[in-house]
This record gives sequence, C-alpha cells and structure tokens, in this order.
Amino acid sequence: MDSKQQEMTPLVSFIITNYNLPVNLLSKCIDSVLALSLRPSEREIILVDDGSDLSPINDLVTYGDEIIYVRQKHGGVSIARNTGIQMARGRYVQFIDGDDYLIQAAYEHCLDIVRYSQDIDVVLFDFTRSEDVREATYNDSEKMRGADYMRNHNIQGSVCSCLFRKATRGSLLFTPGIQYGEDEEFTPQLLLRADCICFTDAKAYFYRTHEASSTHQKDASRKQQRLDDALTVLLHLNKTADTMPTDERMALQRRVAQLTMDYLYNTIMLTRSSEQLEARIEELRQYGLYPLPDRDYTKKYQWFRRMIDTRLGRKIMLNSLPLLKRER
Repeated sequence: MDSKQQEMTPLVSFIITNYNLPVNLLSKCIDSVLALSLRPSEREIILVDDGSDLSPINDLVTYGDEIIYVRQKHGGVSIARNTGIQMARGRYVQFIDGDDYLIQAAYEHCLDIVRYSQDIDVVLFDFTRSEDVREATYNDSEKMRGADYMRNHNIQGSVCSCLFRKATRGSLLFTPGIQYGEDEEFTPQLLLRADCICFTDAKAYFYRTHEASSTHQKDASRKQQRLDDALTVLLHLNKTADTMPTDERMALQRRVAQLTMDYLYNTIMLTRSSEQLEARIEELRQYGLYPLPDRDYTKKYQWFRRMIDTRLGRKIMLNSLPLLKRER
C-alpha cells in the first residue's frame, strides 16, 4: 500500500451490531468511538442493524456521515458481523456490541500500540463490567506469535476484546446459525493466524450484563441451545486442530480443553442434572474429548479435571457449584 492509499484508508473500522437495542445505548456506544483521538479519515463506524423490529436510523440522524448504517434481515450476530467485516475498509477492525462501549483512556492505549508498532496484528485487551473506571498505567506483554501466546495462556473468548488487523483474518468468518459462543470459534482461529500479538491489561471495553443476555436465560430450550452450540464449536475446533502443524495444534488443543471444561461446568450450572451431565460426558468420550487431557494448564483446570473424572467428584460438583455461584 503506497502512502497516498494509506492516508485514504481508515486506521480502524468499528463494527457495531444492533438488534432491538434502546437508542440511548446505541448512542453511548457510537459516542465512545467519536470521543477517541482519531480524525474522521482515520475511523469508520459501521452500524449493522440485524433486522430490529423498529429501525433506529431516525433517532441517529444527528450523526450524519459519521456512521454507515446497514439494515438487513434478522439472521443473528454472526451474519451481522460478517456483513460488517466484509464492508470494512480499515487496516484494523474492532467489533462492539451495540449495548457496550469503549473506555476512552484505556482504548487510546490500544490505539497507540498499533500506531507505533507497525508489525502488530492483534492487540488483546481486558474488559470491565464496572462503569467506575479510573485512568491507570498499563502493563503490556512482549510481542509474540499468536500460537505461542495461546500455548501458554488462557484467552478471552470475546472477539470484542481484541483490535486486529483486517488482513490477518484472511477468509475467516463467523459461522451462521450459532446463537451462543460464536466468538469462541472465531477468536482462537484469528489468533493462530497472527504473526505478532500484544496483550495489555488495559480495561478498554465496557461489557454490559443484563437479564436478556444469554448467560441469564432461564428458558429450558435456550439453555439446551447454548450447550448444543458450545458442543458444535468444540467439535469444529477439535477437528481443525488435527489439520494444523505441531505448534498451532498444541495451542488450539489447550483452548479446546479449556472450552470442554467450560462446557461441562455449564452443563452442571444450566441443567443441574446428573443424567444430562452423564449423557454429555459420554458424547464427549465418543469424540475423544473426555477424559480431559492431563495437563497443568491452570490450577483450576487441574482441580476440575480430577473432580469431573469420577462419579463422586461429579456428584459433589452438581451439589456444590450452583450453591457457590448463588452465594457470590
């Protein structure tokens, strides 16, 4: 890319997805992008409306040319994000859920990393659920390959917790039809494509927790859908790992083991049923995902692996984990 083309290309495309969100939340999200120290030519804001019952565009006219508004038939967040990423012109991409927002000082730090380190493919950053955020100093990791980072660290599954070079994703897209956990499939594959990543502990993203979110659903069919989607992601990542070179395979296998642990934990928490837990364990066994591999990834992983491996351990967790969650 020559210097003239680079000047015309936005530094970051911000892709905001919306489905039936209050306009005040969308506005707060957009305003958080506009507050950043990016010239209009350095930013691109793409708002993808995934078929909301009522289009918010009339309430967003004050933004004028600051946003690109796209409305499409409701198809889920995966399809909405795919629409945005295929439209994006920026060198880097940042996904934002429309009810969340960027935290200015911390996100400026992420922008500085890509501004002053031209070789960075992905910046991984932290998020917060607290609106009381104070400016702080930030600790950054050394630059490393995505596969090297994944072999030695657990990762945040949310794609909203990373600022990534658009070219790094190649042809990678979100899988349509996955209602829950679409990030868990996309993010590790993105990181494995990255030759140079940096992790910072900057809490640059506000994640809004609300009763309508998938983690708060009480409907039995949605609980089953969440577990079924998690298994679909697991099986796909496990199959993908088998086709990779050794380093990448070891990195993705760690992530698969972590997600398998999360899957079994969520089976306990969402169903509280020994019958369902045993049935899903048997299904995992058929795919070679159970027992969990004997690895010293984290202390929590080692503890969970030992407990889930015996009937007594599973009984104890079924009786105790929901109570511990309630006490917190």
